[in-house]
Amino acid sequence: MTDQNLWQQFLDKIYNEVNSASFHAWFSDLKLISISNDKIVIQVPMEIHKRILNENYYSLIDDTFFKLTNINYSFEFVLKDELDISPEEVISEQSVDNSQIIEEEWQSNLNPNLNFDNYVVGDSNRLAKVAGMAVAEQPGKIHNPLFIYGKSGLGKTHLMHAIGNYIVANSKKKVLYTTSDWFKDDYVNITNNSGKDSNVDVVSDFKRKYRDIDVLIIDDIQYLVGAEKTQQEFFHTFNALHQANKQIIISSDRSPDDLKLLEERLRSRFMWGLPVDIYPPDFELRCKILRAKLKNMTISTKIDENVIEYIANNCQNDVRYLEGTLNRLMTYTAMIVPDKIDLNFAIEALGDFFNQNIYTNSSIEGIQKAVATYFKITVEDLKGKRKSANIAYPRMIGMYLAKTLTDENFNRIGLEFGGRDHSTVIHACNRIEKDLKDNLNLGKQLKEIQNIM
Repeated sequence: MTDQNLWQQFLDKIYNEVNSASFHAWFSDLKLISISNDKIVIQVPMEIHKRILNENYYSLIDDTFFKLTNINYSFEFVLKDELDISPEEVISEQSVDNSQIIEEEWQSNLNPNLNFDNYVVGDSNRLAKVAGMAVAEQPGKIHNPLFIYGKSGLGKTHLMHAIGNYIVANSKKKVLYTTSDWFKDDYVNITNNSGKDSNVDVVSDFKRKYRDIDVLIIDDIQYLVGAEKTQQEFFHTFNALHQANKQIIISSDRSPDDLKLLEERLRSRFMWGLPVDIYPPDFELRCKILRAKLKNMTISTKIDENVIEYIANNCQNDVRYLEGTLNRLMTYTAMIVPDKIDLNFAIEALGDFFNQNIYTNSSIEGIQKAVATYFKITVEDLKGKRKSANIAYPRMIGMYLAKTLTDENFNRIGLEFGGRDHSTVIHACNRIEKDLKDNLNLGKQLKEIQNIM
């Protein structure tokens, strides 16, 4: 049996032993370098593979090779750069005239304060962090596209910026962070210039911005819903980058399968790489996040540990609420100036704040259920296309409550109400605000709906 045949048999057996995601993450890009005496040298694509293979899969690799050969091998995992480089390669690299290289000023839109060092990790986001590091170390070679999904406020944007900042710091690759709204605005700018002499330049600038790059990071892809022409342009941009082995990183508040209102051909492409979800942080992770954020605050030396646990218990679903709570506590502390921040002081400072901010029930989903229950219709009616008065007006009430009781923007609310345009949500909110001035009974209805939540 040749070494390559043995290697292929090894990979086939590993494929049957681990799940598909693990195989493609840690085994599919390995290369056999040599088998000599009792040692096997395997090339890995990045440094993280060494640690993962040694810590998590070494026994499996050892057992698999023993079953195939009846030999106890030792294993060495090496990077390509650690292998011998021929003199020709060195000469070729040194022959580049660096004086001819002109650095181009490039706006990546990355926030330099968001990095892996301050991205706090727990069970709910560990897989996403590992996948993000793998992409950061070898963009375009693994998990392409990387699709990160989870509810708002769980750290998706932080992780995307961390990936981008790592790539910029450790390579000369051109990275662009954008949002689906910014992408849409840039595309609309093309259509608005249609027929003008400058349109050729506008189109050229658009393609240069989004295709002449090495890494595209696009946030909140769900907001492309309803923008059919923009979806078509993103489809072509995605294809151009993917075919050139350029890295694509996408975030959404739901999985690719749940983006039903996006084109099927886009959703299928989102599944080509690795979809990875981020869950709401558990109690332990919430405490870790609070401690990490307190390090940069003046109140860090005054606060008791049980205050951290008190906050973590009351902010269960969203990292942004943790930040808002600490800011509220810091503001209150600046006014009162206590010697220490104990539990009694925290309850005094935050009790009303926790009662006013609806952490569990004031989601758009909770509002829809309450409105549907009150008017004896279904949530599907609120999201559907029917425009009869007994459904259209409750739908407007639901949109109004979603805007006043949550921090969600018009785009997100429209998306949750059947993929409606943000202008529809604005119209609904304006209509309810106007009716509230003339209809005292409407105010009573809104209170009754909130009591159901």
